[in-house]
Amino acid sequence: MNKSKSRTIFLKGSTTTPMAPVIRVALIGLSASAKVNWAEQGHLPYLNSARGRSHYELVALLNSNVAAAEAARKHFNLAPTVRAYGRPEDLAADKEVDLVVCNTRVDTHVLTTAPSLAAGKAVYIEWPLAENYDAALALTGGRRVDNSIIGLQGRVSPIALKLKEVLRSGRIGRVLSSDVRAFANLGRRDSVAESVAYFTDRKVGGNHITIAYAHTVDYVHDVLGEFDGFQSRMQLQRPVLRLRDQNGVTTEREVRSDVPDFLAVHGKLAPRRRRAETDIDIADDATLSFTFRSGQQFKDTPGFIWTINGEKGEIMVTANGAYIHSDSYKDPVEIKLHDHATDEVVLIEWDWQDWQKELPRRARIVAELYERFAHWWENGKPAGELPDEREWPRLHDAVVRMDEFKELFRQYDEQRVA
Repeated sequence: MNKSKSRTIFLKGSTTTPMAPVIRVALIGLSASAKVNWAEQGHLPYLNSARGRSHYELVALLNSNVAAAEAARKHFNLAPTVRAYGRPEDLAADKEVDLVVCNTRVDTHVLTTAPSLAAGKAVYIEWPLAENYDAALALTGGRRVDNSIIGLQGRVSPIALKLKEVLRSGRIGRVLSSDVRAFANLGRRDSVAESVAYFTDRKVGGNHITIAYAHTVDYVHDVLGEFDGFQSRMQLQRPVLRLRDQNGVTTEREVRSDVPDFLAVHGKLAPRRRRAETDIDIADDATLSFTFRSGQQFKDTPGFIWTINGEKGEIMVTANGAYIHSDSYKDPVEIKLHDHATDEVVLIEWDWQDWQKELPRRARIVAELYERFAHWWENGKPAGELPDEREWPRLHDAVVRMDEFKELFRQYDEQRVA
């Protein structure tokens, strides 16, 4: 049977009423022995929750081989009916899978998802989309991919959503400029964990610049708009790093890095297309500047400061690192507004939705992506632009961001040669 399973509800005194078919999910990269546990901590809690199960059903796993997928099924106490695969082509041929969710290392994203994408399945690929722009373009064919999700969940974080609300209210007037200072402080300045030693190898495509900085600049762009050209400088301050073992102990072993660990970029913000009267008012010559550094910030200072300067006031967001998209929420994340007319500084309140509070912190924003996709799927997969409160990032959005990073590294390579 190739049709999606349907649920029914029973109303007293009525016949059964069919509900939208459940979305059948295959997870790639859920593993008990994984060096990075984002599939377990970022995705599985929602999919296993009552709310998640009202929209989705986990039906298959893909790992490096069938035995590894079977071991994951057992370790995570999944239903014995969850199918185990070791080859992307076999998963792509499974007609009982609607959505394929990829949580593997970036340089395997294309290999593991291209067959399913070609088979017409929906795909959810964690960021970065691919190891480089050319691979991303080849995967998507340069086309709009509505039936997809890219893991740039910072766009639907409560912080980004609240900032849009405040800016649209006009409380600080027209935006004149914005400045971001961020630190990738989940890592250390002079060492790297063995589990992510590939962060030092630029060709892999996954590192602090392409992950921590990229997540951050992406939701900044989503709030304020894209660059209309930019200038940048990147620097490799610490080309040799010590390796930390699985217990977090720094060893004498070293690894040489070719990945920059400092970035400074500034550019003019592109004029925003006025979609509605409630869109954010950005000055024609508004500037966005951004500095980013791997490792810890100055002791006892915030690891993330984002200011948005307007004609009537200024907003400042502070957090303990560049992880508004994931890990920042164990510490306070504050939004403050300075009203220039009154000279008062007020705290802007924000909160999680009640259902998000039932999930672990790392899963809450990822869950919002799933929710938005399910709403679209269950309402007939409408084409075109959606209302902002229903929109989510997709693969073609990721290609836009990767194009920006292609230029960023082009400038870096040019500067190194000069």
